Amino acid sequence: MDRTNIGFALNGLHNDLGIDAAQQGLAAGIFFIGYLTLQIPGGHLAERWSAKKFVGIMILVWGVLAVLGGFIQNFTELLVVRFFLGVAEAGIWPAILVLISHWFPAAERARAYAFWMMNIAIASIITAPLSGWILSFSDWRWLFIIEGIFPFVIAAPIWWFLIADRPRDAKWLSPEERTYIEEGLAADEAAAPHHEHVSIKHVFSNGAVWRLTLVYFLIQIGFYGLNIWLPKVVKTITSGSSIEVGFVTAIPYVLAMFALWYNAKAADRSGRYSTHVLLSMAVGAVALVISVATGSAMPIIAVVFISIAMAGALAYDGPFWASASRAMPVVVAGSAMGLINAVGNLGGFVGPYVGGFLQDVTHGSFMATSIFLAACLLAAGLVMLSLRKRGDRPTTVAASREVPSDRPS
Repeated sequence: MDRTNIGFALNGLHNDLGIDAAQQGLAAGIFFIGYLTLQIPGGHLAERWSAKKFVGIMILVWGVLAVLGGFIQNFTELLVVRFFLGVAEAGIWPAILVLISHWFPAAERARAYAFWMMNIAIASIITAPLSGWILSFSDWRWLFIIEGIFPFVIAAPIWWFLIADRPRDAKWLSPEERTYIEEGLAADEAAAPHHEHVSIKHVFSNGAVWRLTLVYFLIQIGFYGLNIWLPKVVKTITSGSSIEVGFVTAIPYVLAMFALWYNAKAADRSGRYSTHVLLSMAVGAVALVISVATGSAMPIIAVVFISIAMAGALAYDGPFWASASRAMPVVVAGSAMGLINAVGNLGGFVGPYVGGFLQDVTHGSFMATSIFLAACLLAAGLVMLSLRKRGDRPTTVAASREVPSDRPS
């Protein structure tokens, strides 16, 4: 939510703090500089210590920082709070990727990642109309404060009471479910190549990891460039009120949820993860440019295509992380995914900042920004094709691990 609400706060920040579009993009994007810090340690601690404990602690820290955003008095303080908000969230993503790998066999993992990654779409569906509603009677300060309280009242209680590091730790699993999961994970481990003496240095010297990092970097440029500026684009297209913009902005994320699930399901069935990443990127790139080209002259068509663009920009997630989970030995997978997420998420800084800069130099037009973001998405899909041999999965494995209708999943 705190990655989406900043887009609604930009006009207020501009009026109260006097910052231009490039500075607004910097304020949104500096989150991802802080996001670099704990990626590899977060994945490492999740694998070697406890994902539950690490994430549980960081949820509370990030809630405090999210609320502090409502009390800043100048641009420098805004940058500091946004930076440390990124630090607080830094290790959570790779820790949960590791957690999922402890719970789901390989043939089910793209769907598991996609189902979890729906959090981005769900958060945006909730945040967009909620933020518009809050701004209808208050300002950006209360926007940050109210939404910053949610980690304490929702995320922390759910996490501490319901999450378990591994199936054997979950009291709510039946013995049959626990056996099914553990047998599937054991079969994957037995079939995987054994690397008894693999160190973390292997993460940094592995070409597949750096190609995945490049793919993720380009995707984040496109996605967060679109995500941060989406409310402004919708406002330009529809000329609606804050509440209307909030509800319209939620539409693309509804479509994105369906795209996430069905692309991941198809990828698990075919095992061709790289191809499914390319397809989603191509759809997102083309639809984004069309949506901006139609613009205010055809607002309904523009909203339809920007919804398709957002769906494409998010539908890659399940196949991408399923591919990434296969690229490294299990013992260093957490660190590898932390590195991919850390460096790759620098794209979340580049996209909003360059997007704001291009709008400044083109006098407010979003066309140049859309072409730049679309080019990054398409390039990401093309680079992903180079990982077909390393990251794709033989379909025979998929068939052997399909969940029977009478078995727990």
